[in-house]
Amino acid sequence: MNDLVGHDAAWREFRAALASPRMHHAWMLTGLKGLGKGSFARAAAAELVAEPGIPQPLPEAHPDILIPEHPPENKEEAKKREDGGDYRRKRAIPIEEIRTLIQRLHTRPTLGSRRAVIIDPADDLERNAANALLKALEEPPAGTYFLLVTHRPGRLLPTIRSRCRVLRFSPLDAVTMERVLHQTAPQADAAARAAAIAAAEGSPGTALDFVDQDLGKLHQIMRHLIAEGDEHFALRGALAEEIGARPDRERQQAAVDLARAVVAAELGKGSSLRNQAVIRVHGDLVRLSGQLPTYNFDPALVVMEIGALLASLAMPREAA
Repeated sequence: MNDLVGHDAAWREFRAALASPRMHHAWMLTGLKGLGKGSFARAAAAELVAEPGIPQPLPEAHPDILIPEHPPENKEEAKKREDGGDYRRKRAIPIEEIRTLIQRLHTRPTLGSRRAVIIDPADDLERNAANALLKALEEPPAGTYFLLVTHRPGRLLPTIRSRCRVLRFSPLDAVTMERVLHQTAPQADAAARAAAIAAAEGSPGTALDFVDQDLGKLHQIMRHLIAEGDEHFALRGALAEEIGARPDRERQQAAVDLARAVVAAELGKGSSLRNQAVIRVHGDLVRLSGQLPTYNFDPALVVMEIGALLASLAMPREAA
């Protein structure tokens, strides 16, 4: 249950609303990715639909908890699913999934008087799918409640946001993050945990992903780049060696996100000119992070770009 650590305030707010006579029909669960919002949504939905004296299935198998999914990417991937194998999913939730959901809403709940709909994440809704969902939010069937998980609420339609009560999930502090990692990733050494905590910005799920990437040495090299520069490219070579000759996109993304966190920690440590350089480099890394999922960059160039940006912060103030 570590994915629900730190959610006491969210539970108090949700359960107070659940106990009230006028429970709001739509909730938007917002916060960093990896905070456990999806797990919270499933646990909250289970409480919402439960009826005294009636055995309740797990949320994934509950007839009154509806969760539209990301379907297979294509026919070949759909065949893999039919055969029980692993398969690639579409990046977006298509309108067909929401239409199927809406048809289900025309029937009565199966085990009780309430039904919960979880969209996880709502950020992935196709435009047409979002418009179809909006109609259901505007005229919700009796006993139907919506839980929209979102990492980036600005991507949702304003009309959807306006119909939802917001439930915020805050990042965890460093002490709690260390406790979570110590419990869930005991195999990670102190350097790996420190790197994961620095990069995850208070998100335990993200931190665990970083632990899997084993970023401890990368973290140390990046800090040396900022402190010492890299006049002879030795540290950039070490960075490339540590990332790997052919890193997959996930490892490249982890390296960029770690570099962004390392740079963010430098803000406020120097003069205003130095802070301007930090802000510029951070902005460049944010752009690079956003481009990686869609652009087919040469991994070697990505590593060199990261190294160059970090090393630039070690230049004399006039050059920076």
